[in-house]
Amino acid sequence: MADAPPAAPLLLASRSPQRRAILEQLGIPFDVVEPRYEELAPPDLADATDVVREHAQGKAHSVAADAGDRPVLGVDTEVVLRGEIFGKPTDATDAERMLERLSGQTHVVVSGLCLVTPGWEVVEHEGTRVTFRELTPRDLAAYLETGEWEGRAGAYAIQGLGAALVKCIEGDYLNVVGLPGALLVQLLADRFAGTYGFG
Repeated sequence: MADAPPAAPLLLASRSPQRRAILEQLGIPFDVVEPRYEELAPPDLADATDVVREHAQGKAHSVAADAGDRPVLGVDTEVVLRGEIFGKPTDATDAERMLERLSGQTHVVVSGLCLVTPGWEVVEHEGTRVTFRELTPRDLAAYLETGEWEGRAGAYAIQGLGAALVKCIEGDYLNVVGLPGALLVQLLADRFAGTYGFG
């Protein structure tokens, strides 16, 4: 039996180095394309699941026309506490406000994932519960000093020094980093059985 041809690399519509690292970790071949999609800040009472699904879809669609037959992957991730979406902090004061709110609380990291081919499109979402320990003023000051909060939804990075802020998580760890790995692997197994090494 002849070997199957290598899988066409996914096109990742993302600027995120974390998402690239996750695909590399999972052994999924991919190329990166800058999405031509403007993420607008969600309205105050927006449903986070709707927001991340819409943004993931927008990112994927923004590059799908130039993808040929290759699958396009768009992902969006937000941090949510009691219905309030915590986006990327505007400055250190905003980051401190977010971390103070998350201290000692359980929040949800929710990601939307959109996979598009010429023949079909799938839009899914995944949530992971993250509980922070009680943070002291010293904890907050030390973390803010690192600058790691910059450009991070919820003002922390669990794969970096932000791990020290976290007491426990329930669900997919990779989702908190920025891409719901288990969800993507299952989609590839279902839709491309064997092609990417899954299913």
